[in-house]
Amino acid sequence: MTAPTATPWTSQYADGVPHHIAPVTETLVDVITDSTTRYAKRPALEFFGAETSYGELGEQISRAAEGLRRVGVTAGDRVALVLPNCPQHIVAFYAVLRLGAVVVEHNPLYTDREMRHQFEDHGAKIVIAWDKVAARLQTLPADIAFDTVISVDLTRSMPFSMRLKLRLPVPKAREARSALTGAAKGTTSWETLTSARQLSKRHPRPAVDDLAVLQYTSGTTGHPKGAMLTHANLAANAAQGRAWVPGLTPGEETVYAVLPMFHAYGLTLCVTFAMSIGARLVLFPRFDVDLVLTAARKHPPTFLPAVPPIYERLAAAATEKKVDLRSVRFSISGAMTLPVTTVDTWEAVTGGYLVEGYGLTETSPVALGNPIGPTRRPGTVGVPFPSTLMRVVDPESPTDDVTPGEKGELLLKGPQVFQGYWRRPDETGEVLLPGGWFRTGDIVTVDGDGFVTIVDRIKELIITGGFNVSPSEVESTVRQAPGVRDAAVVGIPRPDGSEDVVAAVVLDGSSPLDESAVRDHCREHLAAYKVPKRVVELDELPTSLIGKVLRKKVRDGLIDSGAAS
Repeated sequence: MTAPTATPWTSQYADGVPHHIAPVTETLVDVITDSTTRYAKRPALEFFGAETSYGELGEQISRAAEGLRRVGVTAGDRVALVLPNCPQHIVAFYAVLRLGAVVVEHNPLYTDREMRHQFEDHGAKIVIAWDKVAARLQTLPADIAFDTVISVDLTRSMPFSMRLKLRLPVPKAREARSALTGAAKGTTSWETLTSARQLSKRHPRPAVDDLAVLQYTSGTTGHPKGAMLTHANLAANAAQGRAWVPGLTPGEETVYAVLPMFHAYGLTLCVTFAMSIGARLVLFPRFDVDLVLTAARKHPPTFLPAVPPIYERLAAAATEKKVDLRSVRFSISGAMTLPVTTVDTWEAVTGGYLVEGYGLTETSPVALGNPIGPTRRPGTVGVPFPSTLMRVVDPESPTDDVTPGEKGELLLKGPQVFQGYWRRPDETGEVLLPGGWFRTGDIVTVDGDGFVTIVDRIKELIITGGFNVSPSEVESTVRQAPGVRDAAVVGIPRPDGSEDVVAAVVLDGSSPLDESAVRDHCREHLAAYKVPKRVVELDELPTSLIGKVLRKKVRDGLIDSGAAS
């Protein structure tokens, strides 16, 4: 298999965007050290109005790294982070990397079962967790034993006046305090961990090709597995992002972290990219329109990565409340299809560009993007990033390219492509082909200028709210609900480009369908975004000759009949 010699898409790049980025020679530790030194007096983090300078951030990272070293973290160890967006998340991320250890990101809203699978797989013994989750982690089965659980109280990073208000003996304050913090007995507090002296400079630093992050993904088969991302992978993607956005002013940008940083998209755009340009990163523990607009009045955003529903809600609210968002020059949307109507609305409100990108956890994650300039093409996911190559092949014979313009599976190659799945060599071999080509599992068409349009997904994952949902995982849970004999779970398109999780079930005849009971059962075992929005009864599920349920037929049938509406 040989790489294509022509890359027509580079002619579509915005002015000033290079065709290639320089080979990565620095680790993420080097990148953050450079920023904390160069921009020492500039604000790095903002959380409910409380600011942390880059100089202070560097000191906090050093103290946290020393604390982790004292509890036994060494190079190559996996350290689990179970945190929402908060200053401690940024500090913990870089402190773990400073020791040459490996960050494993987790969604703090996962159920015990979902969390257990990941901990069984990566085997981390040190956990840094939101105190609302830390106590629950300690109740996991005895075969998952942690050496140390470090609990994080988000309110400790808030302004002192806000912390006082949260302690007022009134129902509203109690409710707000309960949503932000919780009891975590038997853990080490974050404050205790970070009270140590600064880390000795003699401690060895990681190498550029060392593993930095295990990011769990459903990949192409639907079974969660850890994508291995090195310092080079993540640093390269941050560098590609810097190259892609002409007009960035290092040390002057304000980036809003409305995306969860435990997700690959938020991880790169907020944790690595934003920090690498010395930006003020405004952190939101969850997306809240009012919180974002309040922050925008004080420190308006200049760069806002998000997903289409967020842009739509912010544009409507800003218009209604007369909040000026014309500071936003650059917005990059990902994780789901970006409707052209959303682009028009957002750009009318901000006056800046909103472009769609494309990526996967396995590509750190961004691999394609629409140019930030007049050559962009709404409705497509853009063209390959600098130093990124693509091919379109026959999915049944991935060494054979399809005729230009025909549908085929997208293959990608570049410095951001991952190293494989953690301890899963067979599944790695299925997606990483000779020559470094990665099988995305997405069916695309490419026009003559190199613009890519996604037309289907081999992997049948459901994308809802920017998150991947494995049909197999949800089906397994639905089948355990009372009265259900079999199930097929599919994604039904919504006007905003996302999908609703819908379960088609065949009953065992013991009782009529109780949709609420099925959904309640799922809530006990699955994160909220995985719970089916609707449950539809079918007499039988279509299957192949070998008995495999044909989800596409189920999906098409539900759409045609309107049963899932």
